[in-house]
Amino acid sequence: QDVFVHRDFHSRNIMLTPKDDIGIIDFQDARVGAITYDLVSLLKDCYIEYNSQEIEKLALYYRDNVDLEVDDATFIKWFDFMGLQRHVKVLGIFARLHLRDGKDGYVKDIPLTLKYVLETGSKYKETQPLIDLLKKLI
Repeated sequence: QDVFVHRDFHSRNIMLTPKDDIGIIDFQDARVGAITYDLVSLLKDCYIEYNSQEIEKLALYYRDNVDLEVDDATFIKWFDFMGLQRHVKVLGIFARLHLRDGKDGYVKDIPLTLKYVLETGSKYKETQPLIDLLKKLI
């Protein structure tokens, strides 16, 4: 299901305003996209690690509250595959920022992002070739 997606919805872009309201910044890339995209960005944040059991529980809570009629396993697979796509993309961005642009600030965030890719990809036989390749490269 396609919905409005922020596309960069994570802890560093959610702030408390001076009036104690929640503010969301960095939304210039927002567009219509997959229902799991922002959910993955928030729950599998590249800068903060949450408990994996809590992540799944919160993902299913979200599914229940957007009135999406899909079973648990299917929704979690959608969530996981979206996470794989997003985190592989982010790894490339972090590498480019470091190698080409000389911005070293994101290097420290690579291990958690790579952990998400390896753990999630290892859950599915469809993504095993990707995981095997990554393990050879790292």
